[in-house]
Amino acid sequence: MKKLQEAQLRKPVTPDLLMTPSDQGDVDLDVDFAADRGNWTGKLDFLLSCIGYCVGLGNVWRFPYRAYTNGGGAFLVPYFLMLAICGIPLFFLELSLGQFSSLGPLAVWKISPLFKGAGAAMLLIVGLVAIYYNMIIAYVLFYLFASLTSDLPWQHCGNWWNTDLCLEHRGSKDGNGALPLNLTSTVSPSEEYWSRYVLHIQGSQGIGSPGGIRWNLCLCLLLAWVIVFLCILKGVKSSGKVVYFTATFPYLILVMLLIRGVTLPGAWKGIKFYLTPQFHYLLSSKVWIEAALQIFYSLGVGFGGLLTFASYNTFHQNIYRDTFIVTLGNAITSILAGFAIFSVLGYMSQELDVPVGQVAKAGPGLAFVVYPQAMTMLPLSPFWSFLFFFMLLTLGLDSQFAFLETIVTAVTDEFPYYLRPKKVVFSGLICVAMYLMGLVLTTDGGMYWLVLLDDYSASFGLMVVVITTCLAVTRVYGIQRFCRDIHMMLGFKPGIYFRACWLFLTPATLLALLVYSIVKYQPSEYGTYRFPAWAELLGILMGLLSCLLIPAGMLVAVLREEGSLWERLQQASRPTMDWGPSLEENRTGMYVATLPGSQSPKPLMVHMRNSPPFQQQRSARGLFRARVTTPAACGLSLDKMGSQLQARG
Repeated sequence: MKKLQEAQLRKPVTPDLLMTPSDQGDVDLDVDFAADRGNWTGKLDFLLSCIGYCVGLGNVWRFPYRAYTNGGGAFLVPYFLMLAICGIPLFFLELSLGQFSSLGPLAVWKISPLFKGAGAAMLLIVGLVAIYYNMIIAYVLFYLFASLTSDLPWQHCGNWWNTDLCLEHRGSKDGNGALPLNLTSTVSPSEEYWSRYVLHIQGSQGIGSPGGIRWNLCLCLLLAWVIVFLCILKGVKSSGKVVYFTATFPYLILVMLLIRGVTLPGAWKGIKFYLTPQFHYLLSSKVWIEAALQIFYSLGVGFGGLLTFASYNTFHQNIYRDTFIVTLGNAITSILAGFAIFSVLGYMSQELDVPVGQVAKAGPGLAFVVYPQAMTMLPLSPFWSFLFFFMLLTLGLDSQFAFLETIVTAVTDEFPYYLRPKKVVFSGLICVAMYLMGLVLTTDGGMYWLVLLDDYSASFGLMVVVITTCLAVTRVYGIQRFCRDIHMMLGFKPGIYFRACWLFLTPATLLALLVYSIVKYQPSEYGTYRFPAWAELLGILMGLLSCLLIPAGMLVAVLREEGSLWERLQQASRPTMDWGPSLEENRTGMYVATLPGSQSPKPLMVHMRNSPPFQQQRSARGLFRARVTTPAACGLSLDKMGSQLQARG
């Protein structure tokens, strides 16, 4: 065997670039991974997956509340302005990175290995979010099953979980039409059902003593993970088909809820409360920050989901068009959801004879307390309750698909030979591990841990990751090279609008968001419960860990290079030799060198690096660095490089 290896090393090897098509035969290259990764089976798969990923629970329970608390209709001015400055440019940047390279959030940093820690930070953030996000889906499943009855369980008092403060507000008016005194000191049946039955939060003394596991929630969480696993079983080929239902059906339900809402008495009070413009709010910096935050989190930039989805596209997919379809569609959906929510809240406020602002809430309080209570006031209340929670289920599942696909794709792209053939098993192991880590959320005090994860897992750490990504692509890799890459895919370069945003406006806005979030830091709380100092410290460390992964990745990249510190930094910041389109037919321009008559253009440096004599020569003499993209990136012409190779051969 040793003699055979020595004979093979002595045998002259012609680089693939210098071979004719007949000489090449059936040579298979390890750079051509795209066929093994799989692709979307249709263009609509990608578009609907992006819509489903972006249009999530936040569109229903965060945007309407943020709008009315920040100037009503006037909030739309900073909202759309921030969409133009931050949302659309970041969305297009992430899609472009993924589609050009056909790589996940880790492997895509072949573009500049110095910043690979940003990819690791993405995975940490999306992993933490996926753990608690599926718990929210478990709550939705719990309410969905509870709606399969003729009488909703949160409609009346008198159950074992109710207290003496419980009052059925629906029938609170007496015969004279007067409300009983001290209505504000009472608790609705829906609120006690949520806190005392679903969460059983009275069984916990705080985040430090979560209590026992709620087995009904534990089973709902298990069902949620089983659904997610079955839908991503075959990667984008299976999830791409599921989204035809999960991304479109919520719109049908939303329209049904909207039509039902606007036909209710008092609906106009809620809509007026929601949209009445108060332009003096625009003079407050808080409103502009809130608009930017809503755009930032609603579109899901920085989590790696968009990059992952785009990596399964064909090379020339029109992501420029898709960017505007998804971002504008997401904004319109948020506005539409506001009408559906506040029309029902207006009816509810009229029935209770209280101001709309007194019944309006955001987050879980809206989804699991206020809206379910409003459903009990409608005829056929179980039917409307089932529709509402089924809409929340489909909205949440789309985002969860993206989170899991991001993690699986990122890791399998790093270890393709080992994990890609076993992708189903690996996906199952990820789901099992996250289910086990999420069991603490099913305890009596699980809501405290969920709030802590929600407040810190994707807060300032996510902003740091997005700022790093934007600067690394536009400043280190270079805006001209990035625009040239987009030109290879789409046939045109981004205009002055995108360039100005990527270079100046977007990073400056994100930096302002980061500073604002630090200056205006407020400790976490849930209702009247204040988190202890150790829990706050744990949350801050959770956010800092994702930030620290970036300099840690830089240190690893620098240590892998040779030379002085400055030389190592330069080499680690350059794209790797195999950076570029994954399929050889798409490697044009600086990513390929061809001889006259060659019909199979292939990247020169990649194939020479893979040949045994070149590897032996490189290790013995150190003639070439690992961080080279192409002949053009080295500043050498093809003729000059060929002469140098012959001289050093």
